[in-house]
Amino acid sequence: MPADPAAPAVFRRRAAWALLIGVLVALAVTTLWSRRWGAPGTAAPPVLGTIPDFTFTERDGSRVSRADLAGEPWIAAFIFTRCGSICPRITDQMIRLGTLMPHPELVRRVSFTVDPEYDTPQVLSAYARDHGIAPAATSRWLFLNGPESALKSLVRNGFKLVVEKGDSPEDPILHSSRLVLVDGQGSVRGYYDAFDEEAIGRLLEDLRALLRES
Repeated sequence: MPADPAAPAVFRRRAAWALLIGVLVALAVTTLWSRRWGAPGTAAPPVLGTIPDFTFTERDGSRVSRADLAGEPWIAAFIFTRCGSICPRITDQMIRLGTLMPHPELVRRVSFTVDPEYDTPQVLSAYARDHGIAPAATSRWLFLNGPESALKSLVRNGFKLVVEKGDSPEDPILHSSRLVLVDGQGSVRGYYDAFDEEAIGRLLEDLRALLRES
């Protein structure tokens, strides 16, 4: 039986369609990966230090240690409820991060008070509620209080940030507006000015890289 002269052309068309479909599937997978996890080639940020062990009290009265945060990245912020200047803006930025960060179910947010004598767990709970923040079990956002000496030592020696007594009633405590990215092993992986949009963009990219790494 003579060969069909049209067969090679049909084969070539089928091969071309198969190749095109393969390319489109690869592009779709790459796009989905990039949207969820960031660019595949983005390296995780370097280790900048290690957070020492701590055990503080959450707004619901439970005890939270560094070990309780192990296994997942977390973002730390430093506030106090009587602060009328930068603290509400820091908290608003942390709220916003919850809408921007990839896979919020895999990330914790942790706000440490730098005014622990005033910011009891009850005060912190009211502060969170006034800002529309759900309890920690739902929001995965902790508000921590502890002994003043332990908190100041953690901020200064662990996070390497400033916390000092202020010189006016309007600013009784001076502290950093930086957010800190910590990985699941308790290592610091980045510092980001809460009011700098470029820095917030870097935070989100670094967080994606950490999630890929873990």
